[in-house]
Amino acid sequence: MIGVSTYLESGARWGVWELEAALLPVGYPRLVQRAGGLAAMLPPDDPRHAAAAVARLDGLVIAGGPDVEPVRYGAEREPRTGPPAPERDAWELALIEAALAAGLPLLGICRGMQLLNVALGGTLLQHIEGHAEVVGVFGGHAVKPVPGSLYAGVVPEETFVPTYHHQAVDRLGEGLVPSAYATDGTVEALELPSADWVLGVQWHPEMGEDVRVMGALVEAASGG
Repeated sequence: MIGVSTYLESGARWGVWELEAALLPVGYPRLVQRAGGLAAMLPPDDPRHAAAAVARLDGLVIAGGPDVEPVRYGAEREPRTGPPAPERDAWELALIEAALAAGLPLLGICRGMQLLNVALGGTLLQHIEGHAEVVGVFGGHAVKPVPGSLYAGVVPEETFVPTYHHQAVDRLGEGLVPSAYATDGTVEALELPSADWVLGVQWHPEMGEDVRVMGALVEAASGG
């Protein structure tokens, strides 16, 4: 059972309805399913419930989404940083902390990787060029694994990945190490060697065909 965090949107439309909604692009649960897991959506909740939620899961995915509020890493908001999502920030930080405390296999995707870095005391670059070239359209670029890393053990070769982000990791959080880079030097994956299985990727595997990263999470979650 793989929990996946979700958006909380003030107005979403489907059929005849326009209502507040907890939602998730279908690529996330489908990727979990393609990798052999069962997907459980985790909408924003009271952070006090995070440990109880984690206790019922075998693995956790922190999904992509809006920019992390800069106050979370001790910075002032810059002009190109998007609007805050405080409910998601609080809930997902609590989920990450609970997962780390419980030794639960954890995968952060895009925002999820950035939030993992922030949870461990790291900081973010609030804007970079070249990784989200057209608004609302996924691009792609090559990422190269760091030899000997957890990620390299899953995907040993350089690959072309779906990407859409305008922020990036700056100072690494405590214990985190880079495990893949883009050609411009941007950290594209990081991991926590002191944990059994904790990985963050800056790209969007749910938008591609390669299931190896999610497959490795599911294998770790099943005790493999």
